[in-house]
Amino acid sequence: MGLAGLGLVVGLALGGPARAGDTFQRVRARGALIVATNAGWMPQSYINDDGSLSGFDIDVAREIAGRLGVKIRFETPDWSLMTGGHWHGRWDMMVGSATPTKARSHVVDFAGVYYYSPYVFVVNRKSTVRRRGDLDGKKIGVETGTTSEDYIRRRLAIDDVNAPPVVYSVRPGAVHTYANSMLPFDDLRLPPGVRLDAVLTPEQTALGAIRHGYPIRVLPDGYAFREPLTVVTDKGDPAWTTRIRGVIAAMKADGTLKTMAIRWYGKDYTS
Repeated sequence: MGLAGLGLVVGLALGGPARAGDTFQRVRARGALIVATNAGWMPQSYINDDGSLSGFDIDVAREIAGRLGVKIRFETPDWSLMTGGHWHGRWDMMVGSATPTKARSHVVDFAGVYYYSPYVFVVNRKSTVRRRGDLDGKKIGVETGTTSEDYIRRRLAIDDVNAPPVVYSVRPGAVHTYANSMLPFDDLRLPPGVRLDAVLTPEQTALGAIRHGYPIRVLPDGYAFREPLTVVTDKGDPAWTTRIRGVIAAMKADGTLKTMAIRWYGKDYTS
């Protein structure tokens, strides 16, 4: 079955530009919340063999829609489109483990942090690298356009007062970027140094790759950094952003987010 038949609708066909302030009215009239998300980021969000979407972010988005009293539709646009703002009503929010950075704050709004992600360096099991300091001058793989890339290029600026300070600990010899979070692990399967020496990635992504048989290991000397992850809304409708922020706060208060995190990650990343 094609993606359109599974509810992954094409945003450009869903209507014209949105007017500021009418997002909730549009969602209620449609009877569905249109959510932009990733399609290849296990276990946050990924496509099953039958074409349906699963993952932590997917469950979070479905819970938000349920609390708004509407159905849900997912879209999987490019990351740059989701975080670039100017959505023109193509979708109503993004639930895709996005970091609230200062650059993004100029084009989108942050509707509420729903969990925190620790980042780790991962190497091939046969690698002689034992700690982060051994990675200076090495080839590091990251997903392009993400905080992994910003960190390894020493330009990460998180826009959240509760976020811990960023401390840079590796000076790479080369940075290799990839279109999604799993592609670097494919190169890391090869003997150390052939294409990559290490990958910088969220801990939960690394542990998921290990569970799926990738011959890799996490360096044991702590997290490179920890980042807050937020639901994103487009600029122009502060009332909608405030409404979603309230829903997320309620999901935290009643333990729903904690339960979801433990289900998907095996630990609570929500505080």
